[in-house]
Amino acid sequence: MSGTTIGFLMFGILMALLVLRIPIGIAMFMVGAGGYLYLVGDTLPLLNSLKNLAYARLSNYDLVVIPLFLMMGQFATHGGLSKALFRSVSAFLGHRKGGVAMAAIGACAGFGAICGSSLATAATMGQVALPELRRYGYSGSLATGALAAGGTLGIMIPPSVPLVIYAILTQESIGKLFMAAVLPGIIAMLGYMAVVRIIVTLNPAAGPAGPEASLAEKIKSLVTVLPVLLVFVVVIVGIYGGWANPTEAAAIGAAACGILAVVTGGMRAEGLLESLVGTAQATAMIFLVLLGADMLNTALALSQMPGELAAWVKHSGLSPLLVMVMILLIYVLLGCVMDSLAMILLTIPIFYPMVMGLDYWGMSQVDKSIWFGILALMVVEIGLVHPPVGMNVYIINRLAKDVPLVETFKGVIPFLISDFLRIGLLLFFPIISLYLVHTFQQ
Repeated sequence: MSGTTIGFLMFGILMALLVLRIPIGIAMFMVGAGGYLYLVGDTLPLLNSLKNLAYARLSNYDLVVIPLFLMMGQFATHGGLSKALFRSVSAFLGHRKGGVAMAAIGACAGFGAICGSSLATAATMGQVALPELRRYGYSGSLATGALAAGGTLGIMIPPSVPLVIYAILTQESIGKLFMAAVLPGIIAMLGYMAVVRIIVTLNPAAGPAGPEASLAEKIKSLVTVLPVLLVFVVVIVGIYGGWANPTEAAAIGAAACGILAVVTGGMRAEGLLESLVGTAQATAMIFLVLLGADMLNTALALSQMPGELAAWVKHSGLSPLLVMVMILLIYVLLGCVMDSLAMILLTIPIFYPMVMGLDYWGMSQVDKSIWFGILALMVVEIGLVHPPVGMNVYIINRLAKDVPLVETFKGVIPFLISDFLRIGLLLFFPIISLYLVHTFQQ
């Protein structure tokens, strides 16, 4: 069999294992080890590879940013910072039709700036905002749909764990990727707010206006979230400005969030312990998936499948735009069966060489790498809300027990339309993601 055939066979076996509910990290490791053994035909090279695999991956200094960013999110979750964010945005938008839902989306964006996890953003903001949305009489589909879609901003707004993984896999700058994600993240937030506005314009009963806050209340709420904004600026500007590497900036951010959680959120010993345990569990899961992906990618590299596919695509005569659209559609389909991190780890070693070998509007290799990373992140984000899996949908629906799951999926459809429009915009106008990167380089 050719290397490409073996590679596709490995993917088929991997999908079968996922259907059998084998954890993604273990499934990738099993398929990778089996493929490696088949290609080499001897156990000794496999054992030698296994001997060095874990150390080679986990001794990577850049990986330290992952538990630190996760700890930031844990401190923000257990320290009550999500409530302050929601109250602040609600004070400015809550008096408008659909304003409380818009406030929930804005708070999700703010929380994503110190969290880096969509699932944590959806779960935390759902607990904070859902009672308020129901209290003001919002329809179940709008309330749950807005929160499920808003939760995806957790990985869109930097810092983002999937972007860190992409940077490590492609040897790209973490700071540049974070900077490139800022404008698309803001556009995503504004797009979701526009969707809420359209819905309540067509059906005013779906999102009634809340009471208007006084000027004093607005100023007070704004003051409470200024430290959160400061943490975001320190992390992003610190990394890109060059006065702190990603690990140092993440450590500063985690320490700052911990102090804020204690001082403003009243976090005590129990909350601190829960934060540390939660960080350890999430880190262990991510590192296990990383090891599984490394084993699988080692076998794929041995089969020469990525190189063969990249060469075939380059000489196939297919337009680069069509190739990119096909890649994005594959991501949407993969979102039905696996989470965002697994998709990034599984596909980037295959898709990245294809993209880098094609010409997109005359972009340089660095610009193309950054642009593709943001595009991939945006499509991966869709997998968190689109049927039939949509992990964010299930998280929010579990909190809103009175809303049928079908209603929640109906509620996210308008937000999915906004997602696809945004992807089309970035696909044809790469400058959206590259503008800040180029600006701060000058």
